[in-house]
Amino acid sequence: MPYSPAPDTPLLAVTGDSLVLARRYDARFGPASEPGPPSAPEPPEPSEPPKAARPPRTARRRANPYARLFAIPGARAFTAGNLLARLPMGMFSVSAVIMIAGSRGSYALAGAVTATGLAATALVAPRTARLVDRYGQARIAVPAAAIAALASLALVLCVRYEAPDWTLFAAYAATATTPNTGGMSRARWAHLHRGATPENAAALHTANSFEQAADELCFMLGPVLAAFLCTAVFPEAGTLTGAVLLLTGVLVFAAQRSTEPPATGRTDAARAPLHSPALAALLAVFLATGAVFGATEVVTLAFADDRGHQAWAGAVLALQAAGSCAAGLLLGTLRPARRVGRRLVLCVAAMSALLALPLLAATAGAPGSAGTLPLLACALLIAGAATAPTMVTGMTLVQRLTPAARLNEGMTLAVTALLAGIAAGAAAGGWTVEHTDPARGYALPLCAALLALLCAAAGTRRFGHDEGPTA
Repeated sequence: MPYSPAPDTPLLAVTGDSLVLARRYDARFGPASEPGPPSAPEPPEPSEPPKAARPPRTARRRANPYARLFAIPGARAFTAGNLLARLPMGMFSVSAVIMIAGSRGSYALAGAVTATGLAATALVAPRTARLVDRYGQARIAVPAAAIAALASLALVLCVRYEAPDWTLFAAYAATATTPNTGGMSRARWAHLHRGATPENAAALHTANSFEQAADELCFMLGPVLAAFLCTAVFPEAGTLTGAVLLLTGVLVFAAQRSTEPPATGRTDAARAPLHSPALAALLAVFLATGAVFGATEVVTLAFADDRGHQAWAGAVLALQAAGSCAAGLLLGTLRPARRVGRRLVLCVAAMSALLALPLLAATAGAPGSAGTLPLLACALLIAGAATAPTMVTGMTLVQRLTPAARLNEGMTLAVTALLAGIAAGAAAGGWTVEHTDPARGYALPLCAALLALLCAAAGTRRFGHDEGPTA
């Protein structure tokens, strides 16, 4: 058999006086180091089908409006501080009533003290907000919160050492310097998303929805926490804890200087919010809406007590706040309204319609029957779904109708109107349940909602000129 060298066998050749090493070429194998004739490409090996790629984190953030909202540097920090400072808003009044009534044996005195504090807040809060606009949030909010915390401590000492009754009124009235941290937080969002663009309008709509949900959450958890501390620890624990949370939260909030709106200096050149007819009409809506909240709270407490389940009253009211909180978060994922005034009328109309459900649920059973309480809880849960959309839309209108130089003042006026309505609704609700069956008292928040609807409808022309950017 003839010898056939392998393709890798080297060949030796002599050229001149040199021995050269060369590669052997074989057509069957092709050269090992030199390019040979092109060959057909081998078919690719079968591979597994590609897996569905997970959307990148930036795409998921872009799809979630809340993730996009809190992606701004400093937003999470000032929101955390704001929530700490806002939680005591739902604690102070409940803590004061339990502490004073337990020490002095008089709910009338406790109610009078808290009512005095509310009246003082209505007078002081707009002026504090005006100073915030003029000098900046950090320069005013921190000392104002410190004064309120010291006033809470003074109230505790007056109760503890049985000081005269007038000292209770003076101490609690001094807590009126408590800064409106919710309004300051909304002012920060408005500053971060300034500019009439669809993107800023959508982000501000989401921010307002979140702030309203936070309000509902704080007013839902605050009374429960206060009642627990005052009864399970010691009577003064609720007030002391609220003062610590307020001061700590304001310090954390004020430390975030990168997101703070700039101070506007003298605000005399800007038009006072109360001089705006549109804003005055809007404040009337807030006043009537506050009456809805105050009347519902008192009537629910009386209804549960009449049915022998007073301990469940807080849980029933918490369901209403939970429904509002969920609706607020959901609203933040939707597109903002182009005509905010028209949406306000629709939201108040929905609130009026849904508030008929608690009245129907409370009057469904026989007087004194406890079986209607679960039905009432479900009705309040559904009725609460219209609360947050109304408040979010109203606050959006306040931001659009108030000059930027006095934005904190305008939003504080809205909160003050709301608190005044709560006080009036609570007083009217107390009178109603004492003179009629508590179940019929649910007609009062329904009437207050209808009054808010009339005010909103009357102000539609004043709101109508203000149209947001197309979303």
